[in-house]
Amino acid sequence: MARKKIRVVISGAAGRMGKELVRAVAGSPDFALVQALEVGNHPGQGEDAGLAAGIGSLNLPILSEQEFNPAGTDVLIEFTFPEPTLRHLKTAAAHKIAAVVGTTGFSGDQKAELAKLSKKMPVLVSPNMSVGVNLLFSLSKKAAEVLGEGYDIEVIEAHHRLKQDAPSGTALRLAEVLAEARGWDLDEVACYHRQGKTGARPERQIGIQTIRAGDIVGEHTVILSTIGERIELIHRASSRQILAQGALRAAGWIIGKPPGLYSMADCLKLK
Repeated sequence: MARKKIRVVISGAAGRMGKELVRAVAGSPDFALVQALEVGNHPGQGEDAGLAAGIGSLNLPILSEQEFNPAGTDVLIEFTFPEPTLRHLKTAAAHKIAAVVGTTGFSGDQKAELAKLSKKMPVLVSPNMSVGVNLLFSLSKKAAEVLGEGYDIEVIEAHHRLKQDAPSGTALRLAEVLAEARGWDLDEVACYHRQGKTGARPERQIGIQTIRAGDIVGEHTVILSTIGERIELIHRASSRQILAQGALRAAGWIIGKPPGLYSMADCLKLK
């Protein structure tokens, strides 16, 4: 008897990450793509999702977000923008299906709305679905705790020239994790820009610096440095395939969970 496949909706299916997800789902024995969506007036709407992803026809057109119908699906995988993501989660919550959210750039109010929606449905949110990056979060926290306040902290991130938000959601999460490890409020210690006569570096500061160039998939570096030594923790992504595989791992894990807001740390048992 054939095993029942997990029925997936991909939102943002015509984007770089969405196409990678379409390829990953099509190549998996455990998942089936049942809907593909795009937001706004995206030119990819109406195109076959498989053809858009370069894997041949799947006989599945990319629909507009207004055509999103969660009935008969198990999980929504969302890689778009904050506003449409929240709209789609409201629709998913009404049908009590699970969601995996890789969208970044949420404001404080939008994060609060997302948390409110998670009381009605299980939602896993991560700025980066890579298993390796989420291990980096855990290792960075441990390093900051062990080394203590005598070590300065810097976070450097690099992405492709077309990325819409800066710093990356991953860099911001790294900074949050590091601030939590020190017992600091990130809003009080974050430094996003240095220029001119800045004076000596404050002891309580986390530098978060951004690079945008070419086709860099994603690089994140955490530096912990004191007089006499420096520790660097680095993750480099060379393909979005690792993000897609991580998202599918999250999608398989989140189904059946009670309503709540989850992270990849929960999925990977890193807490």
